Amino acid sequence: MPFYNGVDPDFPYLDENERFAFPKPGMSPNKSLIAWGGNLSPGMLLSAYEQGLFPWYSEGEPIIWHSPDPRYVIFPEDLHISSSMKKIIKKGEFTVTFDRNFPAIIRACAEIFRPDQGATWITEDMINAYIEIHNLGWAHSSEAWKDGELVGGCYGLRLGNIFFGESMFSLKPNASKTAFLKLASFLFEDNVSLIDCQTHTYHLQTLGAREIPRDLYLALLGEHIKTRAEDININNFDRRGSWSIFNT
Repeated sequence: MPFYNGVDPDFPYLDENERFAFPKPGMSPNKSLIAWGGNLSPGMLLSAYEQGLFPWYSEGEPIIWHSPDPRYVIFPEDLHISSSMKKIIKKGEFTVTFDRNFPAIIRACAEIFRPDQGATWITEDMINAYIEIHNLGWAHSSEAWKDGELVGGCYGLRLGNIFFGESMFSLKPNASKTAFLKLASFLFEDNVSLIDCQTHTYHLQTLGAREIPRDLYLALLGEHIKTRAEDININNFDRRGSWSIFNT
């Protein structure tokens, strides 16, 4: 197989109704890396998330598909909102919306400086791919605003009753936390069973994330991803439409 940087131009485009079978995560000798190559078309991305994988690579590399063991997740009963964050949310320091400006959120996540990373993994190909599946109704954003300025937020995907968190950014202290906590509270109220945080960070640990074995994660995925839109509160969420605006 040729070694391409980024998207393989010869790999077929898969629409949201087409699927690709990845290698099973347990078959790989690696604790995270499962496969490489392909593209970021809607069917390819949805196939990956449904099978417990996600793309994570840098500019100049092929698309690398990961399924970490252990997996980092937040269950509804574990979501932690500190007393200081409760005060910030109650005061309405930030206005929070959903899906008001997904492209701005993902671009801000790509541009924010992260001292623990040499370069962003959110390449231009990734940005375009996630905007496309957002327009199809699968990817969603939570935005934190202050005085009319976008100062923080996060984005991810919802499939069935699992939300796959991807990235967040903050230009003001506690802005991304507020956006995430309001989103997480909404999701758990709307029957989401877990939020997939992928890998450990201290920031996510403070919000209640914990490690579980990959085998357990995959079992939960198989159970809860089967719950489709008919089992979700369609007044709040339509997997092929958009979320209602939600303000603090």
